[in-house]
Amino acid sequence: MVVASANASAGSAAEAAGHLTPGPILLLGAPGVGKGTQAKGLVKAWGIPQISTGDLLRSNVERGTEVGKQAKELMDRGELVPDELVNRMVAERLKEPDTARGYILDGFPRTLGQANWLDGHLGAQAGTLPVIAISIQVSYNQLLRRITGRRICPVCKTIYNTYLQPPKVDGICDKDGAQLVRRSDDSKEVFDERMRAYESLTAPVVEHYRKLGRFEEVDGELEVGAVTAGIMTAIARLRG
Repeated sequence: MVVASANASAGSAAEAAGHLTPGPILLLGAPGVGKGTQAKGLVKAWGIPQISTGDLLRSNVERGTEVGKQAKELMDRGELVPDELVNRMVAERLKEPDTARGYILDGFPRTLGQANWLDGHLGAQAGTLPVIAISIQVSYNQLLRRITGRRICPVCKTIYNTYLQPPKVDGICDKDGAQLVRRSDDSKEVFDERMRAYESLTAPVVEHYRKLGRFEEVDGELEVGAVTAGIMTAIARLRG
């Protein structure tokens, strides 16, 4: 079976990479490529944390830290949180002991300015490995199907896809018979806007790490386990 083979490949990659020190890993990819799913696999394989700037921001705001208070004031006015504040939150998080062997970066660095800051911040610390970037590649049409075909059960929260994983009865949850719903941001218009924002912000980040020789691409249209295996193999090559 293809799935069994893919899972075996992922298992082999995980075993081969078991003694690897992963260091800082940046997962890149357009909306819908599966970065969250892949990050969870890497976290489990290596026992390293996933660091999300969204989570950091919410944590700092909830705890009322100095940075959190400044960020909340800006957000309450409808303004974006500037790189300087985001960088400070990331710097504090990277002091935690669970980051010693590595971590998965989620949503950071999002811009070239953030990438330059992170490289400088890590480079100033003796013995710290540099960031490596892995880009998960999925075609536009496949991403569009993943996003616009998504339907969610409001009761049990099961996620379906009208193209890729449809319910047995159109529009009805297999588990509890509830009417499936479509999120307002799962439209083609919102998806296209997110794609434009991603490409304009992230393209310079991709080129930055490509020029430094710390970048690889993996095929994100394979089965989940096979994508994980591809990412682990790429990380092993870049750390070799």
